[in-house]
Amino acid sequence: MTEAGPFGKVAVLGAGSWGTAFSVVLADAGNEVTLWARREEVAAAITSGRENPDYLPGLTLPDAVSATHDIERALSGADVVVLATPSQTLRENLVGWAPHLEPDAVLVSLMKGVELGTLKRMSEVIHEVTGAHADRVAVISGPNLSGEIARREPAASVVACADEDVAKQLQLRVHSPAFRPYTSTDVVGCELGGAYKNVVALAVGMAVGLGFGDNTTASIITRGLAETARLATRLGANPLTLMGLAGLGDLVATCSSPLSRNRTFGEKLGRGMTTEEIYASTRQVAEGAKSCSSLRALAAKHGVDAPLVSIVDEVVTGRLTAQEMVDITLARDTKAETD
Repeated sequence: MTEAGPFGKVAVLGAGSWGTAFSVVLADAGNEVTLWARREEVAAAITSGRENPDYLPGLTLPDAVSATHDIERALSGADVVVLATPSQTLRENLVGWAPHLEPDAVLVSLMKGVELGTLKRMSEVIHEVTGAHADRVAVISGPNLSGEIARREPAASVVACADEDVAKQLQLRVHSPAFRPYTSTDVVGCELGGAYKNVVALAVGMAVGLGFGDNTTASIITRGLAETARLATRLGANPLTLMGLAGLGDLVATCSSPLSRNRTFGEKLGRGMTTEEIYASTRQVAEGAKSCSSLRALAAKHGVDAPLVSIVDEVVTGRLTAQEMVDITLARDTKAETD
């Protein structure tokens, strides 16, 4: 992997709101960025108008960002490849992309989910499909609401990789005037913190949609963090990771902001919409709605008590209403705060 500096090439695969916003971070940090779009018309709109009208309208992209629908062109010469697709489509996409990756490219996941069926984290899927060793697979996670990042509002995040030197090199590559990255070797903690907070945000959104206030949402956030920590530490994460940007920081932002897709999805559930109706009303993906069942299964597999993710899964799949979720939660036996 090359040292940071002007014109090092990064490929960003996925031109949704987060992939586009992170392209701005990378360009501001001095990289040459090629943004791959699944739909050819999105790539054409970015090329002709210097903005992504479908996901971040009104934001002028830096000159260092180009767009293409051609995956070979996107990946050619890229020593860093940033993956910004929905988590449940990663495996299918990677199978087609893997032959075009540069042999030593570092693969960076921006995704926050756990794969349905296999119960694998995104870094595990990347390793399985591409054969990339752990020292070439990294994760970036933290309080990263894409609209604010794109507007260059100050933000911080965590770059995690099993190889600390690679994490530090990536830190240089993504450190822009408005984006401050920290490093970690706790990939497990960062990934599970990022995936679980989406489910907690769904629960918070449901409470808001039902008309409840700050005491209720604060209680859900706190209990959600405890549940996240139980599962993450059982799988080998450092508990301090869950207290930092990739844990508590990401959780607070996603649960508190009206910009959060997962909180918004939860609010609509709380107001009585079904999951299918919500999907039909937006092209944005709420990762928590997709990952709640896989996180529930992962917790069960490892014998971890996960009442919040279980009850959210019941609502998302239509087996319970949001109001029934609240009633069941309140009726549940209480335990010691340390449980």
